[in-house]
Amino acid sequence: MNKIIQAPIRKEEIKNLKAGDYVYINGIIYTARDAAHKRMDDTLTRGEKLPLDIKNQMIYYMGPSPAREGRIIGSAGPTTASRMDKYAPRLLDLGLGAMIGKGKRSKEVLDAIVRNGSIYFAAVGGAGALLSKCIQKSEVIAYDDLGTEAIRKLEVKDFPVIVVVDAEGNNLYETAIEEYKRG
Repeated sequence: MNKIIQAPIRKEEIKNLKAGDYVYINGIIYTARDAAHKRMDDTLTRGEKLPLDIKNQMIYYMGPSPAREGRIIGSAGPTTASRMDKYAPRLLDLGLGAMIGKGKRSKEVLDAIVRNGSIYFAAVGGAGALLSKCIQKSEVIAYDDLGTEAIRKLEVKDFPVIVVVDAEGNNLYETAIEEYKRG
């Protein structure tokens, strides 16, 4: 079932999304990859404030390629999410609403998703050029020195994702395998 949601995401909206749902995101999402996650974790460990209020926000695990002339952003495909697994539970516990990436997540992340009523979406790997067309604006808001790994604020329209892990812990990667075995 196709659904359209607004970012930042509300907890009530998360509850209505189920593993396997096709979703189009409109609104503001943020990008962060490995280096930005480490820096955010170090910031929290020092007791300092993050460069953005992550409550109910969506973090897209993506570092774009350079933009071509006349384009807002370069290719914007997802990064393997498991690379952020050591940082994700802490951010989820602080109120992060959703993550967008590709690939499986650790048990610790899955537990944190359920504990916090959050959600994990997958964007299609290999479709970075197509996904970039859904990005209306892009602005570096923190860690500019990290280049493509800087935190960016993106305004997106009809950004396509699939619910992989919903707030109840249903995991599309597991259920799809079971369905395939039965079918």
